[in-house]
Amino acid sequence: MGNTISHTQTTAGFSDTDLAQRLKELRAEQKWSLDQLAEKSGVSRGTLSRLEKGEVSPTANVLGKLCAAYGLTMSRLIAMVETQFKAHIPVLDQKVWYDSDYSFKRKLVSPPSAQLSAEVIECELISGAEISYDKSPKLGLEHHLIMRAGELQVTIEGKEYHLLEGDCLRYRLSGSSIFRARGDTNSNYTLVII
Repeated sequence: MGNTISHTQTTAGFSDTDLAQRLKELRAEQKWSLDQLAEKSGVSRGTLSRLEKGEVSPTANVLGKLCAAYGLTMSRLIAMVETQFKAHIPVLDQKVWYDSDYSFKRKLVSPPSAQLSAEVIECELISGAEISYDKSPKLGLEHHLIMRAGELQVTIEGKEYHLLEGDCLRYRLSGSSIFRARGDTNSNYTLVII
């Protein structure tokens, strides 16, 4: 499908206002000022203020930085915004989140829960796009990345891997990570996080 992501799925089951409120609550729970969070996350104070007011939607990169500051995975943060745990998750109920420029799509196939250790996320990164995270939201977080289609260059704490359809990359993440979609097609992969 070239450089476009299919928009046939539903978007996340909460509003930007819900996410903004949860981000504000997380900062209050830590008793951090906006300046302290800006220093810990590397996100500007102005951006943090606009996020907490619901004036802007966060990108995957910004959410990744905030999650790292709070010691949460992105999926766990999103699960905090949602309140119910369901055993059966029909495909139409699997929440989808897009980066603001639509270059990155995440579908929570099996969202995190206090009762379960793992979460399963289907990701699509458009050809030529890149996402990066400065550090893991939680030290030593276990990842299992399975390529479903396309090519992906993954850099884990400075070590590069070139993944093709069917490949699996297993790692524990403590530092930085970079994901780059290679080739002429979008990169589709499943990520299991424990």
